[in-house]
Amino acid sequence: MSTLNDEFPQIEGLRYLNHAAVAPWPRRAADVVTAFAQQNITLGARDYPQWLTVETSLRGRLARLLNAPSSADIALVKNTSEALSFVAFGLDWKAGDQIVISNEEFPSNRVVWEALKPQGVEVLQVNLKGDDPEADLLAACGPKVRLMAISAVQYASGLRLDLPRLGEGCEQRGVLLCIDAIQQLGAQPFDVQRYRCAFAMADGHKWLLGPEGLGVFYCRSDLRAKLKLHEYGWHMLEHAGDYERSDWQPARSARRFECGSPNLLGAMALDASLSLLEEVGMNEVGLALAERVDFLQHELSAMPGVELLSPADPTRRAGIITFKIDGWDNQALFERLKAEQIVCALRGGGIRFSPHFYTRPEVIKQSLAVIRGLLAK
Repeated sequence: MSTLNDEFPQIEGLRYLNHAAVAPWPRRAADVVTAFAQQNITLGARDYPQWLTVETSLRGRLARLLNAPSSADIALVKNTSEALSFVAFGLDWKAGDQIVISNEEFPSNRVVWEALKPQGVEVLQVNLKGDDPEADLLAACGPKVRLMAISAVQYASGLRLDLPRLGEGCEQRGVLLCIDAIQQLGAQPFDVQRYRCAFAMADGHKWLLGPEGLGVFYCRSDLRAKLKLHEYGWHMLEHAGDYERSDWQPARSARRFECGSPNLLGAMALDASLSLLEEVGMNEVGLALAERVDFLQHELSAMPGVELLSPADPTRRAGIITFKIDGWDNQALFERLKAEQIVCALRGGGIRFSPHFYTRPEVIKQSLAVIRGLLAK
């Protein structure tokens, strides 16, 4: 295996702490995209059947990453929002049905459910600031609640929820659990079977280190045929590729959610990126990331004038630390950090840092030194 410094040859002085937004690619992803472009220039689609084998490889990697029972449970989608829409507009809703979400969701996991209002579906938002957010979420699941849609890790605060507990509680109440996994998948181990979830989805461009425009949708096998389809095309057919066939039916696998031509360029890049995560192992990835986030939390909490907005409990964190500094306007602070080559985000009323498992310790130390310098002024 190549070294992590070889895989992420970032320019000198760059402090990249923004994996919760859009991550850099590893070198191997760039290499396969370059090779794919060269093939297109010189050979066109002569080797198209070989290209399609990458889709098979990618589905397998994603199934393992999610611990899905089968790669047949995996659909390759454009993004998290598309997968959420497949669920929201695929289920058969009745007027009076309710959906439980949190009050901290990214718009993708709020708007899609609010869009069901014309069908008489009500969205219940639960405040996560209490001492026991899982208990509060489950307490909201009354007899009219059909689905809980929750982010595994909240994008702004970085709060990580107890998914096994939510899964068990939802199952006991007859509520479907839908997990927006985008801020955990690739950062920490993820297990759809342990979480007893009905659906899970994520984009490839954050912790999975892939390109934008390609994500994953896990749909539990017993629910696939129950989701009403709204997109149709050649690729989602059971007998895709048999162009002369006049009778048709949707694929029995999750490919039924993929209506048209695949994003092969994205698939090649994401497959390569996931090969790196597999080589390292998600347990090791999670431990290395936790070490970096713990160090950030410890150092920032010791600085007078810094207020942490993320949980102090390590079990409540994944890869996000959000904070603000007394006397600094957040926008001005963000611009100052940007000028210091610190790539981060303005989220949740503060500055969000999100390193990854490969982030060099000196990158974090240099970023902390910049903050200490600002506090000293």
